[in-house]
Amino acid sequence: MRRVLLKSRAVLKLLHDELWYELMSNKTLSIQYDFSLFSEQDIYLFKEGRHFRLYNKFGAHPVCHRNVGGVYFAVWAPNARYVSVMGDFNDWDKGAHPLQARWDSSGVWEGFVPKIGPGALYKFFIHSNNNDYQADKIDPYAFYAECPPRTSSIVWDLQYAWKDQAWMETRRQKNALDAPISIYEIHLGSWRRKVEEQNRALTYKEMTSQLIEYIKKMGFTHIELLPVMEHPFYGSWGYQVLGYFAPTNRYGTPQDFMYFVDQLHQNDIGVFLDWVPSHFPSDGHGLVYYDGTHLYEHADPQKGFHPDWKSYIFNYSRNEVKEFLISNALFWMDRYHIDGFRVDAVASMLYLDYSRKEGEWSPNIYGGRENIEAIDLIRDLNQIVYQEYPDIQMIAEESTSWPQVSRPVSGGGLGFGMKWNMGWMHDTLKYFSLDTIYRKHHHNDLTFSMLYAFHENFILILSHDEVVYGKGSLLRKMPGDNWQKFANLRLLLGYMFAHPGKKLLFMGGEFGQWDEWQHEKSLDWHLLEFPEHQQISRLVCDLNRVYRSEASLSRCDFDYPGFEWIHMGDWEKSILVFARKDPTDDSVVMAACNFTPTPQHQYRIGTICPGLWKEIINTDAQVYGGSGFGNGGQIRSVPVPYHGRDHSLLLNLPPLGVLLLKWDPASLPDPQQPKQD
Repeated sequence: MRRVLLKSRAVLKLLHDELWYELMSNKTLSIQYDFSLFSEQDIYLFKEGRHFRLYNKFGAHPVCHRNVGGVYFAVWAPNARYVSVMGDFNDWDKGAHPLQARWDSSGVWEGFVPKIGPGALYKFFIHSNNNDYQADKIDPYAFYAECPPRTSSIVWDLQYAWKDQAWMETRRQKNALDAPISIYEIHLGSWRRKVEEQNRALTYKEMTSQLIEYIKKMGFTHIELLPVMEHPFYGSWGYQVLGYFAPTNRYGTPQDFMYFVDQLHQNDIGVFLDWVPSHFPSDGHGLVYYDGTHLYEHADPQKGFHPDWKSYIFNYSRNEVKEFLISNALFWMDRYHIDGFRVDAVASMLYLDYSRKEGEWSPNIYGGRENIEAIDLIRDLNQIVYQEYPDIQMIAEESTSWPQVSRPVSGGGLGFGMKWNMGWMHDTLKYFSLDTIYRKHHHNDLTFSMLYAFHENFILILSHDEVVYGKGSLLRKMPGDNWQKFANLRLLLGYMFAHPGKKLLFMGGEFGQWDEWQHEKSLDWHLLEFPEHQQISRLVCDLNRVYRSEASLSRCDFDYPGFEWIHMGDWEKSILVFARKDPTDDSVVMAACNFTPTPQHQYRIGTICPGLWKEIINTDAQVYGGSGFGNGGQIRSVPVPYHGRDHSLLLNLPPLGVLLLKWDPASLPDPQQPKQD
């Protein structure tokens, strides 16, 4: 009897639901279904997993239909039984504007709402076939969204008159692997703030002129922005993205962000964005359980839930999810002229057991730990993006020893253009944090990086991750008294710019910020009132200038012929000497590094080229706050064999300092110089 009652109730409920949807569908005649942005070819490509401009179809698009302006809405919800668009134009009525499911089993729901336009707030109401699941959801393809904590999507038009043609025509050279690339990493909300206005962050437009002036003064070639895509939790720094197609409303409109990029390009500054295809947050109005099923995320929690970040992992095996992510990457290049991505947390995508214990992960079909679907996505992504935009860069944040990350897919690689050198950062900062008397026992932490320096196209990084959560700022990591701390920071920066690899420095490190980075607080710009911080800033300016002007320091960042050890074995005195070369001409720069506070008088090193060597950087120079110990600006080699070379130099090596010495090819050894023992 109980089963009969339950069955009767289920039938009555089904009839009730069908009647409700019929009433809702007939409630208004304002929505029209005789218009679609999807052609048959679009649907075919979408089903095949080969439509990579889906943002032109899904979402909210202001259009004119039958001489009436309005908005075409489309959303993918294959497991929904009812979908409507609700917003401030219909008093958020779930039944006022139902969408219609296409007949072609694509899972696309669509409709045209007349007499609304840009600025309208909206969400999709979804009632699932899966039991009684109902939810108000954001538009995954929305171009703009309300400023958190508000959660509505906003109808928007992305028209903008770009003026960066000169940059776009020449950026292939600016982003090339043999070009000098020095990146300033920025979190937009905390670079500068209006303290007098309740500590508010600058807008995109307010920041534009200030940032351009600063970048040009400091000499960086590119900026890299922590994620600007809309994110509900500000404390995630942008790494918990919900609005993948929307620049955050916190700092202005989409056109304001376009203006920001446009102006940087017009001033010869490239723009990279952090991009997060690895996971998304669990907010109920977002992508998770979108149509009452695990639509964007993997249904298996061992593949679909990230234990560290408490977030959801994309289901890379679904064509529609791959298309969503690849369309998103192309969107930022199509519509915002972005010069490349730093792809976040690639390692978490590559390994099924990433941050998981035994029994918390399932092997792939071959019994291994590699995430085959994610690897396929990464390779497809890089191939498609580089095919469309061969003049940009895809940069991997990959923290393991996965082989060939920055090698072409055709040769078995993942297809990235460059990779963050996480190992160099960790080893180097570990070494620099040691008291100088112990450094001789850790000499291999410095030399080890050269064993793998050319296995990938590496960017040397001193990133945001190393100046938070109790790790201390770069300056505060350094041992010793204040003089030694500043000298060590100058030494670190000089060593970094001499070492093979492109460069990245997180904001604040360029002037010696004392405090850790705090995302709700401006950098401590007042420190630049003090000489020692001004001097660090001046050093970074000069290092960028030398790096950009000396081809030997950048042209072969990724090739063995561009590097040569001069002397790596003096572990007891903690000294390294190496040369950077440009094989296409006679350009040679030699770096001599002293990692202790003991100055070295007349320290002999072999030299690969006889003649005059000019000091182009001495990090111990008085203008940088150092003691001024050096070689009077230049030094000439003597015909005394050393380190397996026919000539040598007797250098004064400054304490906790780096010398960059440039060979003068027009010079010759002085024939009158007496040979020394």
